[in-house]
Amino acid sequence: MIGIGQNKMKTDRIFLIYIFILIIFGLIALTSASTPVGYEKFGDAYYFIKKQIFRGLIPGLVLFFIVTKLDYLWFKKMSWIIYGFALFLLALVFIPGVGFELNGARSWISLGIFNFQPAEFVKLALIIMTANLLSDGRRDLTNWQTGLLPILTILAPACLLVLLQPDIGTLSIIVVIIFTMLYLGKVPWKYLTVLGLFGIVGFIMMIWAAPYRLERFTTFLHPELDPQGVGYQINQSFLAIGSGGPWGLGLGHSRQKYQYLPEVTADSIFAVVAEEVGFLVSSLIVVLFLLIGWRGLKIAKNAPDNFGRLLAGGLTVWIVWQSFLNIGAIVGVLPLTGVPLPLVSHGGSAYIMSMVGVGIIINISRFSNN
Repeated sequence: MIGIGQNKMKTDRIFLIYIFILIIFGLIALTSASTPVGYEKFGDAYYFIKKQIFRGLIPGLVLFFIVTKLDYLWFKKMSWIIYGFALFLLALVFIPGVGFELNGARSWISLGIFNFQPAEFVKLALIIMTANLLSDGRRDLTNWQTGLLPILTILAPACLLVLLQPDIGTLSIIVVIIFTMLYLGKVPWKYLTVLGLFGIVGFIMMIWAAPYRLERFTTFLHPELDPQGVGYQINQSFLAIGSGGPWGLGLGHSRQKYQYLPEVTADSIFAVVAEEVGFLVSSLIVVLFLLIGWRGLKIAKNAPDNFGRLLAGGLTVWIVWQSFLNIGAIVGVLPLTGVPLPLVSHGGSAYIMSMVGVGIIINISRFSNN
């Protein structure tokens, strides 16, 4: 086993700097975007940023420092317990009095002083579990019956429980993460192709099964058809981005955040950013996520073992894919799914779990072969 105290000087400081820049940017962006809605709903212009700091950033930093000090192989030993606990939390959302519905999905549980979204923890748990299963040298991944099928069977309950909420945005993130990790785990292309085709068929069936999903997809294809109804959010996002132009209206000077653009503290926050700082600076944020992805995959490539490689790779894909799913929806190249922008959007559960994921990547970088 790798010793906890070894190779402390090998921490990837460049990756850490990228994350630090993203955190600072996220706090500034949320402060600016949330002041009108905070004052309107709670009589406190700084309600959302204070909540983000005390229920997201601070506990997230505490867990970040804890996981950076652990031997990351601890997660391999604890993977079944972590995954089992994640399934337990997912099941709790369906229990009356414990779980409750928000924005059309029953995906939250009440913990008294605060609410928690188990699906955010499930992303982390699934990555750890998938890395453990794929790194098992006794498993022959070229045999789908004895290698691949048992893995998919183990991961299926989490995907099913997320689907039943229903939380299609989170499910799409989970599916992409698992598929990418299967690729990184060297599952044969013929199996990946079949899984990809099943995924596309499943996606089409989910759209046709629910009228509101079909409306969302139709709006994605033709956002001009219902600008005051289903297409309202995306059209207001376009208006915000277009108003920003190349240089922006100036930090704090967004017009759309004044009750025009829905979900300005959550999945629409990038539209406010583009309106205030313009195309050039908001493009740099996209570049920042790309740099985080590049550096995270480099850490994965240089990990000392297969578990570390798969774990760092899965965590990196989670952060980057969710970022581009959010940004892509806001600029109109992907359907709206309601997923938050990591370390930027308001949300304690998502923020804390993102910090834990980043902490694990930093942990693995300490044992890098480079």
